Amino acid sequence: MIDALSCSNREGTVVRCLTEEATRSLGEDLATVVAAGDRIGLCGPLGAGKTAFVRGLAQGLGIPAQKVRSPTFTLVNEYSGGRLRLYHVDFYRIEATPLDRLSLREVMYGDGVTVAEWWDRIEGETCHLRIDIRIVGVEERVLELVAFDQRYAEWARKLKEHGLQWH
Repeated sequence: MIDALSCSNREGTVVRCLTEEATRSLGEDLATVVAAGDRIGLCGPLGAGKTAFVRGLAQGLGIPAQKVRSPTFTLVNEYSGGRLRLYHVDFYRIEATPLDRLSLREVMYGDGVTVAEWWDRIEGETCHLRIDIRIVGVEERVLELVAFDQRYAEWARKLKEHGLQWH
């Protein structure tokens, strides 16, 4: 079950996910909106559910969720076979220098969707949607969705209209 704490405030749309499955479900719903070239930034502490969210997004794109692994040690994992190619990036272990960003340019501005964990560790890059995740219980998470693109703002508005609940 997913319910709203508050919606469409100035900072963004806030969603409470009561289980890991709910976090994955939100990611799966996001797959209906993403387009080639989109960048989604995920922020939150270790264990917040960033990779769980990406598993849901992958599933929504038609990529088996069990393929998704945290790219902490590889920097980038690429998944294909779905509606769009999915690039899963992790900036936890590096400080992204201009050279690192140049190397990742093809991924971040390419033909797929890029989801980057630890987005807050890079400077000077823009994303279409930023999701800040806070841990508030054993499985419960609070996600703040901040849209920088009209499609994502519309998606967040629809979440609010539908009561932020889906299965």
